[in-house]
Amino acid sequence: METNLKSTLHSVKRWQLNGTDYEPQQAHSLRSETRFSTWTPLNNKQSNLQLFEERMNLVLHWFDLWTDKQRKHLLHTLLTRCTTSQLKYCSDLLIETVPVTRVDFTAVLPRFLSLYVMSFLSPRDLCTAAQVSWHWRVLAEQDCIWAGRCIRRGWFLPYTPGEKEFGAWKNHYVSCVSTLDWLTPREATEQYGTLNQRSTGMTEEEEERKKERKIRQMIREKLQEEKRQSMRTRRAWGSYTKQEGVRGGSTQTGRPSSGLTFSSWPSLSWPPRTVGSSSLSLSLDGGQSTSAAQSVERVQTSTSSSERLNQASGALSSFTHRPALQQTVSPIYRTSPALLLLISNRIPAYELVLSGVKAGVIVVVYDHRGTLSALLTQAERAISGHRAQRLGLLAPGGTEEIHLLHSSSLSEKTLLTPDHREFWEKLCGWVVPTEDGGGIDIFSPLAASVSGVALIQTLSTLTGLEVWAPMGLATGGFQNILSEWSDSSVCTGVSNQQPAAPAFQYVCESVLQGWCRQAKWMEDVLRELRACLGPQLQQVSLQARGRALGHFLWERICLEDLCVSKDLSEALTEGLTALTRHEETRPLEFLALFLTRWSEGKEREESNGEDKRKTKGADDFSLAPHSSQRLLPEQTVVDWRGVIARELHHSECLYLGRLGTVLKVYQEPLTAALNSNRAILSYADIQIILSPVSHILELNRVFQVDLQARLQQWGAEQCIGDVFVKLCSSLRVYTNYLNNYTTALCTIDKCREIKPAFRAFLKRVDRTLATHMLSLQELLLCPVWRIQEYVTLLQALSLHTHAGHPDHTHLSSALSTLLRYRAFIQKLKRNSERDRLMEETQQMIQGCPNLSEGNRQLIITQDAALLRSPDEQIPDSLRTYEQVSDVGLFLFNDALVLTRRNVHHTPFTLCHRSTHTFLASVALASLAVREITHTRYVCHAFVLKGPCRSWVCATERAEERDHFLSVLRSAINSALTEHQ
Repeated sequence: METNLKSTLHSVKRWQLNGTDYEPQQAHSLRSETRFSTWTPLNNKQSNLQLFEERMNLVLHWFDLWTDKQRKHLLHTLLTRCTTSQLKYCSDLLIETVPVTRVDFTAVLPRFLSLYVMSFLSPRDLCTAAQVSWHWRVLAEQDCIWAGRCIRRGWFLPYTPGEKEFGAWKNHYVSCVSTLDWLTPREATEQYGTLNQRSTGMTEEEEERKKERKIRQMIREKLQEEKRQSMRTRRAWGSYTKQEGVRGGSTQTGRPSSGLTFSSWPSLSWPPRTVGSSSLSLSLDGGQSTSAAQSVERVQTSTSSSERLNQASGALSSFTHRPALQQTVSPIYRTSPALLLLISNRIPAYELVLSGVKAGVIVVVYDHRGTLSALLTQAERAISGHRAQRLGLLAPGGTEEIHLLHSSSLSEKTLLTPDHREFWEKLCGWVVPTEDGGGIDIFSPLAASVSGVALIQTLSTLTGLEVWAPMGLATGGFQNILSEWSDSSVCTGVSNQQPAAPAFQYVCESVLQGWCRQAKWMEDVLRELRACLGPQLQQVSLQARGRALGHFLWERICLEDLCVSKDLSEALTEGLTALTRHEETRPLEFLALFLTRWSEGKEREESNGEDKRKTKGADDFSLAPHSSQRLLPEQTVVDWRGVIARELHHSECLYLGRLGTVLKVYQEPLTAALNSNRAILSYADIQIILSPVSHILELNRVFQVDLQARLQQWGAEQCIGDVFVKLCSSLRVYTNYLNNYTTALCTIDKCREIKPAFRAFLKRVDRTLATHMLSLQELLLCPVWRIQEYVTLLQALSLHTHAGHPDHTHLSSALSTLLRYRAFIQKLKRNSERDRLMEETQQMIQGCPNLSEGNRQLIITQDAALLRSPDEQIPDSLRTYEQVSDVGLFLFNDALVLTRRNVHHTPFTLCHRSTHTFLASVALASLAVREITHTRYVCHAFVLKGPCRSWVCATERAEERDHFLSVLRSAINSALTEHQ
């Protein structure tokens, strides 16, 4: 047996050696000694490598012949003998070979973390997740997830679930939702009433509160009249003497006392007074009080209606028996309802609108990039708890929708979404009801289209307020604001029209008219200023104002040199004396209010017996102007189709005049110079620039003749839709013009640079009376603007043309064609803007690779500081950073480019310029973003992590970081979606 075993082993060794190409080159004596040994030639690297490969091939040959169990046993044995670095290498190799792409997080994470993740899902998503697997169903139906959702809605289980009971709260949620009564907005309006309009039925408690408010209002009116009387008949300071036994009677001089002295001057921060049940007294302040009997007497003298007396006595009796209303006494001094105007910063040249805002108008200029909740908070902070008389909205928009925010457009479809519905209900809750003159004024021509009118009516139904909007009958820029305005009843056929009176309530007429006509021109200038000098001007402005204020306060203001008038000295003395008699928490506001009313009393004394003004409430003491009820004109039947047709013909004549100017002022002199052998431009250049204009002029002259013929025989059944259809059939002329538009502009610029004669010609004829003070490039924009005017006028014409009219079909067809053509123009404009930005960015970044690849477009740019931490092992809350350099972040739709930004200041000036050098670029699909918590060492910082390295950046302000990161995350999600 032993002999056989030895022979078997030797045979294996012989097979091993014979099965290889190994042939020792040593002597015959050494060959016999090493033939059956495990000798390894360590000194001979080539032989060692050859022998290692032979042995590895042998082991692999055996590995292929073994079973799966034997292979796993071998792998286990080898891995237990490996070092840590070798095991790490095996782990990396396995991850690279078999990447982990899909992992069930419920099987990896602890149970409480899985439940926490699922708690963010909606009920519908939870039901979908429960269908994945049995384990997911167990997690998705846990009571800890569903109990909070039920309790928040007031749905409670009628019993306590058992210890082993499963999915009780989920079943209860499904049962409540399935039996929930859901009402449409119209049904909810009919049943519960709209906002600011209560239901018809009033409870007894509501009636009592209404009576209480009336009696308090009467008491306030009487007290205000007495205070005004005391202001007119006041004596010199220090001459007020109180009689011990006299109250409310007369003074020693025989002059009747007003009952309200400076000792009882009302405080701006009234402390609540307790109302007793035995003797009711409304303690206004200090030592002056008004008893319930005296209050009733004053009410009786101020009103002659027996019904008002019954209400007053009932209100007082209920007031004494309701402890919950003991602290409802409020200050009687309030400002009158003001107008609230919301202006988007995307409005062209909105700075000019701000310069003409009237007194009493609260203006809120909001960021177009924000959210609805942020806009609501900004408006709430502006009105400071008061109610506005009317709400105005000046935001980009057209005849069908309003671009309220960058991510929120207001239209008929989006108005009833939860976000917009909640926003408008809360915002309009701060506006007085319609019966008191409340309403909404939208500075967009919504009343010119069917969709816009539907939006107005839905908004009016939702808010319970009257909504006004322009009818879009005027053309050119924003001049539709100056046209007639129509309210929310335009759909009923009995509508009210006004000139631009709603708009003139907010902005001065001259300023508004100038802005409407010049907004586009001014916006071009302002856009260039914002793009080129925006950051520099902002910082320079802050520095200049700081220097001016410091110089003014410290070197120019000298209190000893101030000359104070006698009246001012008297007013300040009386105000300070009244202030010392009260424990005021806001002395400056009290003094300001006192001086305001002192000035009003002085003016009344100088007016020599001017009649008293009847007050409606405590708001009359304010300097803010009252918003009177708008007087509507008499409702008359107007042929709106004829008005629109005449406006169309008038604007068409102006349009043809501008196109004719192009040919008369530019084409005819250039062609004459060419024919006389004194060419300013070549024949090819003239054809490229001006030939498409002549084709459009020929087409529109025919359109204008047909339109004029229809107007000469105008009647109720007259049709002009077929004229528009004829025009739409020849829109290829406009298409050729738009396709050639960019080439024409480039040709003008090129010829102006290389041909001095053409440059002198443009300088001589541009911006003259013959060209309507416009340049050649601006005149070439007229066809683009005219398409938009056609759309607006056609929408208004379709609105006032009923379905049975013979012109309705042609108008609808022409409007549909022009809407599609307008979308085509907008697409061309976006493509041109994208190419321009890419070209400017390519020139701005030095050493940058080619950016014009595929469908790449620039989204946003952001300046930041590049930070570095000395030690990465320190916790984030204690980690310090040092600024390495300034960087520029250029976000594209597929990549993020980082540049090193260098700021170069100009000597002896405050100006500086920035240059960018290419640093790195990262594909958005492989980019991760993480915010760094604000600490005492770093703020507004975030981490950009790429596949190979990461960058820590920080912005100057928190809003800049939040906006950039939100846009970046959105771009990353879009890139990941396209990548998948």
